[in-house]
Amino acid sequence: MGGVIFDLTCTADNGEKFIIEVQRSSQYNFKRRMLYYGSKLIADQAPKGSRKKWAYRISEVYVIALMDGFPMPDGERTTKYLHDVCLCDRETGKVFYEHLGFFYIELINFTKEEQELKTDLDGWLFVLKNMSKLDKIPLYLRKPVFEKLFNIAEYSKLNKEEKIMYDTSLKRKWDNEAVMEYARQESKVEGIAEGAELKSYEVVHNLLAANKFSISEIANFAGVSEDFVKKVRASLKEK
Repeated sequence: MGGVIFDLTCTADNGEKFIIEVQRSSQYNFKRRMLYYGSKLIADQAPKGSRKKWAYRISEVYVIALMDGFPMPDGERTTKYLHDVCLCDRETGKVFYEHLGFFYIELINFTKEEQELKTDLDGWLFVLKNMSKLDKIPLYLRKPVFEKLFNIAEYSKLNKEEKIMYDTSLKRKWDNEAVMEYARQESKVEGIAEGAELKSYEVVHNLLAANKFSISEIANFAGVSEDFVKKVRASLKEK
């Protein structure tokens, strides 16, 4: 099971298509997965017949990836929190196709406090990052759209099933953060003494021993391939 908590597919009044995904932890092929989601949303617009009459009138498609707790995969570490990605000419930088876009948001890099909020984007990112800690609507966010968001998100108004889903997602987030921190500490200690491969082996060994994570999750936490995890698991069975 992956680290995705939820994703939404939305259609705007003008027909624009949006995929909104919240990702709790980094995964292999993250960028490719976002590309696949966007491409599928385009392909699904094609009718079963009358392709000629349809003439490829594709609605605008945008993929919005909210990365909660990890940086842009394979990117340089910066303080930038919004990455606006599009198809462009590699040489000139000129936009080649305006109606397909990818927005990657690194919430760990969004550090603005309430008094620093200046735009609606600032407000949304502030709420998304701090919702669990807010007990009232900040002054800047006292607008109908944010008031509606707070009313929907208010925990006391959730039914029993919704509360269970919320508690489960929150626990998963805490578990992931704890495991990743443990893996980092183990990697640091073992790496000094025995080298990178032994370090990875010990981290994977401990995660397998916990008996609560899938092969893909362990590979993600430890920063190794799934084949490496399977080899460690096989060696443990032999012992």
